[in-house]
Amino acid sequence: MIDEVYAAAPSRYESGMEYRRAGKSGILLPAVSLGLWHNFGDVDTLSLSRKKLHYAFDHGITHIDLANNYGPSYGSAEETFGQVMRKSLAPYRDELFISTKAGHDMWPGPYGTWCSRKSLMASLDQSLKRMCLDYVDIFYCHRHDPQTPLDETLQALVDIVRSGKALYVGISKFPPEAAAYAYQYLRAHDTPCLLYQGRYNLFNREPEEQGILRQAAEQGSGFIAFSPLAQGLLTDRYLNGIPDDSRIARGGFLKKESLTEAALQKIRRLNALAQRRGQTLAEMALAWLLKDAAVTSVIVGASSVEQLADNLKALRSTAFDAEELQEIDTICKG
Repeated sequence: MIDEVYAAAPSRYESGMEYRRAGKSGILLPAVSLGLWHNFGDVDTLSLSRKKLHYAFDHGITHIDLANNYGPSYGSAEETFGQVMRKSLAPYRDELFISTKAGHDMWPGPYGTWCSRKSLMASLDQSLKRMCLDYVDIFYCHRHDPQTPLDETLQALVDIVRSGKALYVGISKFPPEAAAYAYQYLRAHDTPCLLYQGRYNLFNREPEEQGILRQAAEQGSGFIAFSPLAQGLLTDRYLNGIPDDSRIARGGFLKKESLTEAALQKIRRLNALAQRRGQTLAEMALAWLLKDAAVTSVIVGASSVEQLADNLKALRSTAFDAEELQEIDTICKG
């Protein structure tokens, strides 16, 4: 069967998506971004991946978040995206904001991981080939490298922008001290940090507790949250046990040990509050992040179009009253 030619929905910017400014920049990102970490690799069908990407763009999601080793297997998410980009999304390239990253394990040997100049530049060249792109909109250092001089890593980011292979750069999972130095260095070299990407959700408050959210705002950088649903814990999937097709059952990054009785009790109490708000647990968890103007966007993964559609419903109600916020904190921190 021949695939129909894709034409983006004319109403894609009238679908209820909110666009937020990334720090002190000209970039507006959708409040919900699509991440291709675990559901777009070579273990997934190309047809399903294409449907999810098309649905996302048709509903105002203009930001697609990748990394060199997303899959599984490594590189396969970028390859999948590249096929969809080449065959259907190419006419809309200038409407899309595409990211990739390097810094985690990718290929064997000392230059296939961490954040040396050689590793970052080689990885980006490989990523561009896989994604069928001439440039990415933002390239991240995926993690802080405690061994490589930070100046080397940051200068590589500066030179990547000057080469035209990325329009902006960002940092991910940097401790506050290293982030402070990175903000200063990049700004001094006329390549300000556009985004800090960090793990942030109801169960993980490190960006608040470590001052990372405040620091990013003070430095003119946006903040984008990954794992906003705690890899699926903050959904209704585990309320009645572990489904056979869940991440825990498949043996992914989310382990059975994470679903303790204490965690399950918190999830059930949060789910009850979400129901009172007229939301699913996933919707409320995303809305809780988006209530804060310091959060530029949240990155969601999606195993189906239906799941993505549910996540987008979070945009309907991102306001919380004081009692709701107090109840959430009591549940999550208790």
